[in-house]
Amino acid sequence: MSFDYVVDPQAIEQQSFVQIRQLTDLSGLSREQQQVVMRVVHSVGIPEVAPQVKFSANACSAGLRALADNCAILCDVEMVKQGITKRMIQQEPLCFLNDPRTQQRAKATAETRSMAALELWAAQLAGSVVVIGNAPTALFRLLEMLEKGCDKPALIIGMPVGFVGAAESKQALWDCHRQLGIECITLLGREGGSAVSSATCNALLRCNRGEWY
Repeated sequence: MSFDYVVDPQAIEQQSFVQIRQLTDLSGLSREQQQVVMRVVHSVGIPEVAPQVKFSANACSAGLRALADNCAILCDVEMVKQGITKRMIQQEPLCFLNDPRTQQRAKATAETRSMAALELWAAQLAGSVVVIGNAPTALFRLLEMLEKGCDKPALIIGMPVGFVGAAESKQALWDCHRQLGIECITLLGREGGSAVSSATCNALLRCNRGEWY
């Protein structure tokens, strides 16, 4: 069999983003916000999700500054961690989901490991970029911790996917981010996931490197 298809990775990426710009309404967005929205659309293959991407007032600028300063990047699951492009960061993203202390706490408290893992985030939270793409329970727990006065991250990328709690956790983030004094980027609704959330972080990292599409 013989197939006619593009094999050059740069050409594939460039053609993809040409189509995304043609198919997606990016009006009213800053240059950085456009890069994020296009990466989200690229990750899910659905231009119609663009209006569901929400940015707090200073989300992009806060995230760009923190990432430029080599901040801690805290991830809810290993898939999110692995999705962050390593050539663009100086230190490994952190994920405590499989830490033995997390497993012990989850068993003792009868809660999800994603929730229990956040107990190990405390020392790293201040000025960090948090990337949640899988576990709505992790996002809910983080909001509870912030309400109780824990250190604030520079930016929360909250995009868990699913049918139980996912849409609700992201709506909660969006509804209370001003009250909590936090910056966030979220994708409202059921859509989301590890690829989408890590792609959002990557979009900001690319902006810092001057890589624009």
